[in-house]
Amino acid sequence: MAAWAETNDASKLVPYISGRGINGNYPEEINASHGELYFHLEILPENKSVWVDLLGAPEGRKKPVGFSVGPEAPGSPFDSVYDKSNPVTLTIISPTYGVTAFVVVLLTFILLIWLARKTNLIRDGSECPVKGKLRPYNLGRTQMAFWFFLIYASYMTIWLITSALDTITSSLLALMGISAGTALSEAMIDSGKLSANAEQLQSLSAEKQSLEQTIPELQTQIDALNAKINLSPQDTSNRDSLNKQVQDRRARLAQINPQLEQLAASADAAVSKGFLRDILRDASGYSFHRFQIFAWTIVLGIIFISSVYNNLTMPEFSATLLGLMGLSSGTYIGFKFPEKQ
Repeated sequence: MAAWAETNDASKLVPYISGRGINGNYPEEINASHGELYFHLEILPENKSVWVDLLGAPEGRKKPVGFSVGPEAPGSPFDSVYDKSNPVTLTIISPTYGVTAFVVVLLTFILLIWLARKTNLIRDGSECPVKGKLRPYNLGRTQMAFWFFLIYASYMTIWLITSALDTITSSLLALMGISAGTALSEAMIDSGKLSANAEQLQSLSAEKQSLEQTIPELQTQIDALNAKINLSPQDTSNRDSLNKQVQDRRARLAQINPQLEQLAASADAAVSKGFLRDILRDASGYSFHRFQIFAWTIVLGIIFISSVYNNLTMPEFSATLLGLMGLSSGTYIGFKFPEKQ
């Protein structure tokens, strides 16, 4: 290196880590008398791919690496004592920031799971009709919570390793928009159905109560007329009229009771049966349109995690893949309209 420095500019040297030149990362200080160079390692546009190769797929907070300096690539590093047999330690994640971020993400995850299990955070939004029970899990809200936490945890991870802040891509905004739109549309449809069911239940219950009160009253009047020894033509006409009213009311009561039983059964069914059963089933059983959106969400989630772990970047989903996700969501919402509540 000393011979090289006699005829070349040492300020243009760059560090080499495990044989990879960190282009653009020039010395911050040069001590020519002692032959020392001081570098502040940083991720720049011209060396980002090298850093991703070095820091991607981390197996811990630190990594042993060889270290040297040399001319910018495609040059080659000078000989160094820091090689595979005598490596230096590269800190990937700061212990202080790493522990703090891990605690924050873990507490967020625990709080999310607790709220999901104990409250209506990702369940159907109305109060459960069965006291002491919770409503079923909601597929749209579950998908929205899934993407929220995945992006949240990934953003923290990328920031810890690369210090990058602007990592949210336009395709992620589109993906979050699709999941939010799915949840919102589903909530509007379910809210309309629940309101209609509640109004029908209230109306039928009030009508049943009125019929159950008036039938005995009419029967009392009929019994009073039957108790008379001699009935006038007017009494006979009144008795016949009262008998017809009783028959009509009993017939109507016979129609109302099955409807109320059906509504009561729907209310009992609106209780959580378990996470997977709730999000994959409707009143008719397991549904393919629900399974489709669930399966694609899992697949894209795996691709997402792989991209963050290996490349330290948020994935950029293609328009075709986003269109496929939007089509799945649209199909699901379309089937929600005739779906029984």
